[in-house]
Amino acid sequence: ASVRAYELRTKNKAELAKDLEDLKTELASLRVKQHSSSSGNQQQQQQRQSAIARVNTVISQVQREQLRLFYKGAKFVPLDLRVKKTRAIRRRLTNFEKAQKTVKAQKKARHFPQRKYAIKA
Repeated sequence: ASVRAYELRTKNKAELAKDLEDLKTELASLRVKQHSSSSGNQQQQQQRQSAIARVNTVISQVQREQLRLFYKGAKFVPLDLRVKKTRAIRRRLTNFEKAQKTVKAQKKARHFPQRKYAIKA
């Protein structure tokens, strides 16, 4: 009876929006019903609320996935789509930056290469 996330992922944006509207109207009618009569339908309300949350979650996940595809390979990516990791890791030098040498170090490496020795048998 409850909506499953994997089933929701197969639907398109319009169908998800329609499902969300239906669930919201159901929840509203259940709330009105609860106030008009003293019958306990608390469980049904909770099921609808969790179903609404599930649909909203799937919508946002699909949207973020689409945005990730759109910004893939772009020079700048929105802050909420960037990798979180830790603050220290984000501020660390990249491997490319670490491998960089100063002009002086480059000249030294060029003019004084590693010496090669052959051992006489």
